[in-house]
Amino acid sequence: MEVEGKIKVIMDTQTFDSGFQKREFVITTKEQYPQDIKLECIKDKVELLDAVSPGDEVKASFNLRGNEYNGRYFVNLQAWKIDKEDTGNLTVNDINQEFQSSGEAEDDLPF
Repeated sequence: MEVEGKIKVIMDTQTFDSGFQKREFVITTKEQYPQDIKLECIKDKVELLDAVSPGDEVKASFNLRGNEYNGRYFVNLQAWKIDKEDTGNLTVNDINQEFQSSGEAEDDLPF
């Protein structure tokens, strides 16, 4: 499964006595009515969050996990891949560099 949106918050890594590590983060979806979705990275996947920061547009791939404990049921969204999305915003310098690298000759026209 996948979810796309903007990272709202990244929590600190939690380390348990057994050595197990978990780090949670929240993505705000890009829908008409945006939702804040909490996901988690566990074990070696905790490092995925080092490459992103709040405000980044991302696509997170995750597994849906459910379990029962003492008659209560829990659902976790465990992320296993996080890709930064290209926002597609080009600056004037980016456009000039693309134009010059394409081999097009510059015009001397004033408009």
